[in-house]
Amino acid sequence: MGRAFQNKKNDIAKTAGQKTKIYSKYGKEIYVSAKNGGVDPDGNLALRRLIERAKKDQVPTHVIDRAIDKAKGGGGEDYSATRYEGYAPGNTMIIVDCLTDNNSRTFADVRVCFTKAKSKIGAQNSVAHMFDHLAIFVFDGDDDEVVLEALMMADVDVTDVECEEGKITVFAPHTEFNKTKTVLDGMNVTLDVEEISFVPQSMTAISGEDVDVFERFLEMLEDCDDVQNVYHNAEF
Repeated sequence: MGRAFQNKKNDIAKTAGQKTKIYSKYGKEIYVSAKNGGVDPDGNLALRRLIERAKKDQVPTHVIDRAIDKAKGGGGEDYSATRYEGYAPGNTMIIVDCLTDNNSRTFADVRVCFTKAKSKIGAQNSVAHMFDHLAIFVFDGDDDEVVLEALMMADVDVTDVECEEGKITVFAPHTEFNKTKTVLDGMNVTLDVEEISFVPQSMTAISGEDVDVFERFLEMLEDCDDVQNVYHNAEF
């Protein structure tokens, strides 16, 4: 599963080069988290995690502060989370998570991407059941048994711990994110990845024309303002 996750990360990274899109994504997520859970990161763990991730992705402080200040005002946009699932080129599966203040607009935008890529939007949970919703942590190391023992001693419900090429990857249920991170922070490791993601239970290899169409599909989704995250099981 660790290799599959890294492959997915590498594939999606091909379309994640626009800084303005990254800033907008984090700004919207931070605003929603602060508005719903409070503007103090010490009392809002989800907000604190978002800020930490944003800083790792080199989001400027003024972008973060502006989103929090906007939430302090109490007004502004009323965003809601929406998710689209379906089938992509090469018999692959894809999940598209969005934050939107206009569901009709977002559905129309996402549907256009599916149509142009000759893909099909499915019903809710049509493909999500083929993905695991996990907290994922990656860091340098070569002794996965020590990490597993520490997590088990802290009563963390670990899904898997893998060691490959000098990197340790920890998988846990998404509900165990904060507990897992607390244990790893106590071990003084530097986290390369710390996120909640949909990880495919199996990968589907694609080649030839399907690769070109799939990459264009990802680029179109990346250009949609309301799209926050894309998960898929395509292996290039």
